Amino acid sequence: MKKVRHVLGISGGKDSAALAIYLHDKYPQLDIDYYFCETDKELDETYKLIENLEVYFGKKITKLKAAKDSPEDQFDHFLKLYGGFLPSANARWCTRAMKLEPFENYVGSDPTISYVGIRGDEDREGYISHKENIQSIFPFRKNIWSGEIINNTLRNNNIELLKDICSQFFSNDKNSSLIKIFETPLSFQYDQNRKLNDLLTVSISGFNKIVFEYLKTTEFPISFLEDFPLIENEDVLVREDIFKILEQSGVGVPEYYKKVEFELNGEKGFYSRSRSGCYFCFFQQKIEWIWLYENHRELFEKAMSYEKDGYSWMQDEKLVDIIKPDRIKQIKSDQLKRAVRNSNSKSPFLIDVLQEAEGEGCAACFI
Repeated sequence: MKKVRHVLGISGGKDSAALAIYLHDKYPQLDIDYYFCETDKELDETYKLIENLEVYFGKKITKLKAAKDSPEDQFDHFLKLYGGFLPSANARWCTRAMKLEPFENYVGSDPTISYVGIRGDEDREGYISHKENIQSIFPFRKNIWSGEIINNTLRNNNIELLKDICSQFFSNDKNSSLIKIFETPLSFQYDQNRKLNDLLTVSISGFNKIVFEYLKTTEFPISFLEDFPLIENEDVLVREDIFKILEQSGVGVPEYYKKVEFELNGEKGFYSRSRSGCYFCFFQQKIEWIWLYENHRELFEKAMSYEKDGYSWMQDEKLVDIIKPDRIKQIKSDQLKRAVRNSNSKSPFLIDVLQEAEGEGCAACFI
């Protein structure tokens, strides 16, 4: 049996931190290596979170740099290589160069299971590695397997094999229900999502056991394990659970998630960040840029200095324009209206009001 590595990337955000705590506490038998890909443009609060996690785990989190021998900050190094072209939603070279590539170099050719902190209330897989020796697992979701694994497992030509595996593991009632679903071929009328949901409805752990046994017939990294404790896991964790894990563990929620009060025309509102990662992340909403301007002026000015030669962080507006007094008032006014629409939220974290995009920025796209 080959040695399988277990790794978990810490993005500086809430979900990856909570996943690390969750797995550390619930599955201490997993020898997980933690890593963090640096851009040198993170907020200080990101490193405070990493320090708190290191204390909690009693082990260091490996810091990875894509251009570790460069005398410049990581982002500045790659910005020069890309001719001053700022990253954007359509050209996310920052994720590829400073996150995914150093992670893949860190793993090398070892069979590796990468644990990803996408929650049960999210419908995405993120920016994950597709190297054959790296297999992603999503412990917070009802379905812990990646799309690649599900596509491979539920192919119609695997029906007889899956039925045979099923018959070896379960009692008659559950066996009968699962086999009936497995033997129904995929079609336009009965697509993969429907079949997957039907199987998970009968038994999450039962389905996981069948997938695990099937994977032993393949070359996926998990095939080299004799057992895998997460196949018994039926937890589905959502945003509220994430904050609870961080608070109850003592690690705490990063400060940039917490609401900061502002006042506009005698009316009080709140702003903060909704994501981890670089302070100039192009996925930020405009109210988050105003938060940066009013709470970290020096960082905002550094972000503004990158906007030149026709390149800007936002497609429709430059930072020099967003901080004009009338524009700030308009953005804050829009935020107050948004807060009214979400007035039922009692959370101290603004991501209940902002449209959350954790994991869509360059810091947490694939981890």
